[in-house]
Amino acid sequence: MHAPDGFLNAGTAVATGAVSAGAIGMALRRTRETLLDTQVPLAGLSAAFIFAAQMLNFPVAAGTTGHLLGGALAAVLLGPATGALVVAVVVIVQALAFADGGLTALGYNTLNMAIVTTFGGYGVYLVTRRLLPATGTGVVAATGVAAFASVVLASMAFSIEWLFGATAPVPFDTVFAAVVGVHALIGVGEAVISALAVGAVLASRPDLVHGARDLDRSAAARRPAVGMRGFVIGAVLVALTFAAVLSQFAAPGPDGLARVASETGFAGSGQPHALSDAILSGYATAGITNEAVSLAVAGTVGVIITLAVGYGLFAAVGDHRRGREPRGPRAPA
Repeated sequence: MHAPDGFLNAGTAVATGAVSAGAIGMALRRTRETLLDTQVPLAGLSAAFIFAAQMLNFPVAAGTTGHLLGGALAAVLLGPATGALVVAVVVIVQALAFADGGLTALGYNTLNMAIVTTFGGYGVYLVTRRLLPATGTGVVAATGVAAFASVVLASMAFSIEWLFGATAPVPFDTVFAAVVGVHALIGVGEAVISALAVGAVLASRPDLVHGARDLDRSAAARRPAVGMRGFVIGAVLVALTFAAVLSQFAAPGPDGLARVASETGFAGSGQPHALSDAILSGYATAGITNEAVSLAVAGTVGVIITLAVGYGLFAAVGDHRRGREPRGPRAPA
């Protein structure tokens, strides 16, 4: 879903930029009211993990690949407002440091990948939770459903933007069918990764999972299975493993949007990235000729950057009422 510059016209880029800016402003205000100090490390770690996991493309069909978007995952862990900020950090770092996603496309990339996936995915999560048992298994299953839906919703959002901002004579129905179809397949991988990630956090620090707060309150004792220091160290190691090691095994081939653009005839409307000569452009480190080492260094630096930016942002705007519950509605049983 990382669209380059030129896929949509200037008017649509400006309009989606304004919508994204307003939504991010609202998310910042909401995060300031709800995020506790104990959740700040998880917010930064979520940004680092989503960045790293997006480097691991998995095969879908006919040479097409997909990767995690992470919106529903972040929303279940931290709430939709904070989750939107987490994914926005990732999208912005990718565009500025890695030339992944256009600069003029930041408005619609942020809208589709960070806002639609978190708020839309969390809405599906809340509905699904009401249909499932109020257990950890129910939380994990609802996360999977929400993650799948979030990818489909993001692809629908791009299709609607194409309807108003197309830069090539490709009909809306053609783009809609192709984009939604391939991203429905990608959504299966999104569901699996997101469910596993939420399950891992539930097993180690259930007190940190926003979408399972009702389960925490019903427990006889709230004893985290893992201390915060151990949790942070473990999460950082997982993110670094994804970025430096598992990324070496990423499936080759274009992602869903690039494949659709090529097959339907609007790939040519994409424009070169303004920062294509940056030192980490394309997730390769300039000056390092060994491809594996170049990728590992770029991935490691990316994890450090997103972790630092994410943690710094949430430490600055978070709610510093230690030991108190955040305001706002609780997840349903």
